[in-house]
Amino acid sequence: MNSDNNSLTNSIIELALKEDLGQRGDISSNFFISETAIACGKIIAGEECVISGSEIAALVFNKVNPDINIAVRVPSGKSVIAGEVILTASGPARGILTAERTALNFLQRLSGIATLTRKYVELIASTKAKILDTRKTTPGMRVLEKAAVVAGGGYNHRHGLYDMAMLKDNHFASDMKMESLQIMINEFKEMYPDALVELEADEISQVIQFLSLKHIDVIMLDNMSKEQISEVIQLSNGTILFEASGGINLETVMGIAETGVDRISVGALTHSAKAIDLAMDFQQQ
Repeated sequence: MNSDNNSLTNSIIELALKEDLGQRGDISSNFFISETAIACGKIIAGEECVISGSEIAALVFNKVNPDINIAVRVPSGKSVIAGEVILTASGPARGILTAERTALNFLQRLSGIATLTRKYVELIASTKAKILDTRKTTPGMRVLEKAAVVAGGGYNHRHGLYDMAMLKDNHFASDMKMESLQIMINEFKEMYPDALVELEADEISQVIQFLSLKHIDVIMLDNMSKEQISEVIQLSNGTILFEASGGINLETVMGIAETGVDRISVGALTHSAKAIDLAMDFQQQ
């Protein structure tokens, strides 16, 4: 994780703790638990899953109290079965109790994304297609949720509006003429030589138009049928990647992948992943 991502991660954790602690802090633990009490908590998987966020959970405990000793038993990207210990936290009981829910919230959410991503990845493993996420992430959580996609074996699409040019139907409907598109793309590539250019196509006729342009990296095939995607693949000039998108799910992803498409972007990885059943078993020392 680079320095920018580290900074974002710390900010996300601090905000989550502030949300839970408010101005008065953990009044339950601080009033009813002795300041000198020592405890050990174990986060245990309640179901088979792919873990993501165990390192984030560790940071949460140490943000609350750096004297809490953390042992990450299962790092991000590893699979576990029900009953397996993912992380142990030992030390000041107050701190462990205070951090417990926030740590679990991160771990359950991110492991859910990693687990769902792994299902998609495994389904199409026999094809050349790659599973990508989208920007349909929880506001403020994108850096963590996209890391969870990678932990599940998927790939990240653009991280934001700043790292890739993606022109969709609303751009063309706003104030963009096809006649001037090539000129603008040329100028864009001169200004941002490291940024990819992706164009969204709703119809095969649009794909044919886009294939005549230079400096295009990806063409997104939005809500096209398997038959349409297969037809488009036959038009490939070998220099442009084709990406299928729009309503793809676990039942349909294999059929899409078998068309020979290069990339499949799935918004459900982040907007519809189910939280994983995890719990902390707490033992006083």
